[in-house]
Formats: sequence, C-alpha cells, structure tokens
Amino acid sequence: MSKHGILSLTINKKAALHAAYMPFINSGALFIPTTRCYQLADELFLLIKLLDCVEIIPVAGKVIWITPTRAQGRRVAGVGVQFIDPSESLKKRIEHFLLGKLDRDKSTHTL
Repeated sequence: MSKHGILSLTINKKAALHAAYMPFINSGALFIPTTRCYQLADELFLLIKLLDCVEIIPVAGKVIWITPTRAQGRRVAGVGVQFIDPSESLKKRIEHFLLGKLDRDKSTHTL
C-alpha cells in the first residue's frame, strides 16, 4: 500500500541543488532530506523553490531512493523522489541551473 504526502524543499545555492539532483533518473528526481519514513513507490507531492526564483513549483513524484537515518558514511537521511510527468520542464530548469556542473565528480546525497 503506497503512502501519500507533501514535502517542501527550498534550495538556495547551486551546490545544494547539485547535491540534491539525481541526473541519472530519466524524468528527473531530487533528494529531499527528511526523517519521515517512506517506502519505495510512495507517491508524494512536492513544493519546490529553486535558487532565486520567487515561484514555488508544484510537482507530483514517487519515492525511488531511501537513505535511512544513521546511514553509513554520515549520509543525510531522506528520500529521492522521481518527478512524474508533466515535469519535463522542471528537469530542464534544474539542468539549466546546473549547466557545466553535472559532469563533475563532486559527491551528491545519493551517489
């Protein structure tokens, strides 16, 4: 049985956006720090505020990644949420903000 919920995420810096973005997911995804318990495939509604944009971007998603509390390597607890269509414009917007930074070997919250 899938759980539904709402998560808010405000990202003010490009480094934080890079750490949260999951470019290896075709439709795009963000890692959202949270201590709430979710299961894979839980459906969530995201309210996202990116960098200096004034608008809050609503997007539906589903949990595809879980980093539990007290994970090895001092990883931040949270969930990776894959965007559900029609979110292609959000993926393009994020990749535009991160232009030239996606190829770097800098670690992220997921890999």
